[in-house]
Amino acid sequence: MSLNAYITDEEIEGSEDGPLAGRTVAVKDNISTEGVRTTCGSKMLEDYVPPYDATVVERLKDAGATIPGKANMDEFGMGTTTETSYFGPVKNPVDEDHVPGGSSGGSAAAVAAGDADLALGTDTGGSIRCPAAFCGVVGIKPTYGLVSRYGLVAYANSLEQIGPIAPTVEDAAALLDVIAGPDERDGTTREEGADTDFASAADGDVDGLTIGVPTELVEGAEDAVVETFEEAIDDLREQGATVEEVSLPSVEYAVAAYYVIAMSEASSNLARFDGVRYGNSGGYDGNWNETFSEARSEGFGDEVKRRILLGTYALSAGYHDKYYKQAQEARAWVKQDFDEAFEDVDVLASPTMPILPPELGESLDDPLKMYLADANTTPVNLANLPAISVPAGEADGLPVGLQLVGPAFGEETIINAAAAVEN
Repeated sequence: MSLNAYITDEEIEGSEDGPLAGRTVAVKDNISTEGVRTTCGSKMLEDYVPPYDATVVERLKDAGATIPGKANMDEFGMGTTTETSYFGPVKNPVDEDHVPGGSSGGSAAAVAAGDADLALGTDTGGSIRCPAAFCGVVGIKPTYGLVSRYGLVAYANSLEQIGPIAPTVEDAAALLDVIAGPDERDGTTREEGADTDFASAADGDVDGLTIGVPTELVEGAEDAVVETFEEAIDDLREQGATVEEVSLPSVEYAVAAYYVIAMSEASSNLARFDGVRYGNSGGYDGNWNETFSEARSEGFGDEVKRRILLGTYALSAGYHDKYYKQAQEARAWVKQDFDEAFEDVDVLASPTMPILPPELGESLDDPLKMYLADANTTPVNLANLPAISVPAGEADGLPVGLQLVGPAFGEETIINAAAAVEN
């Protein structure tokens, strides 16, 4: 049975030589590919064909990778299950009655099913780590500024990063080596990524490593998830790591702050899709406002409309200070909490997702429930830190992911610790 992991099956050949020669890398469909349509999982961009490659795609091709197609995703990256795609939901290859996670569900499902050796996803609030956890593969959300976002169709600029999904920690790290590094076309990139060798860090030597476990990110998880997580932590302790509890009191407000900021940025970024400047034009009758309204009403799905409306409300006159300003203050508090925690520990560990993969259709009628499922991943994006999700085991026959968070540009440390979980 098809997993519906791809929106477009069209092979893009890379160079003959390079570190990824002979390997296939699925690319999420919000990353621009020259001459191959890039839909963002939306009817609005159903026929859009970019005239240029994103920087990460250029680097994949230079490294010899073959791109087998564009991976399915929640519309414009808005979702936790990959059920909001205009092109239909993706199924979890571990159990096809369950969701693969989102919004990079197509990328994770393709890797987990063996339909691609590796994949690229994007992570705005956990959209790489969530599907990696639900599908039993490895996903890395890089430090903000490590990987160029040039050519990524923006959802929430200050939060999102492109990152790798792979069957193993070493494979994910090797793909990160290819795409990381400064880019003159993206002023947010930093020199720290100029000369990386993350793959060699995946040796799993955690003797002497101090791992902090934030109690706030464990208490709300399902019992089966906590049990699997604690078994993995015990194993790290036996390998020589020191484990201690830490507190991040600000994370209580992280989900609320995240959604106010993300929806506000989305309302601004998606304003250009009106059927005239960008997006499908239906040839509607009427005045300027009526034409724009028809194009956006028909082009966007329900979840995208919901987030645009909420973001526009948060930014509107009279409410900016009440919602957006407070969300930014909460964001600064979250970053401060992480900085203080890393004065005492090397990495932070938690369950990636507090729940097991829901059944298909189970969560669509309760968007607030799915927003709350992002409680463990969104704080990392608010603080612009690196994080990795690595399989920790199974519960009730479904995968459980363990998340490791590091200080800014601390990818080598979390890759090393993740390799120890994998061992």
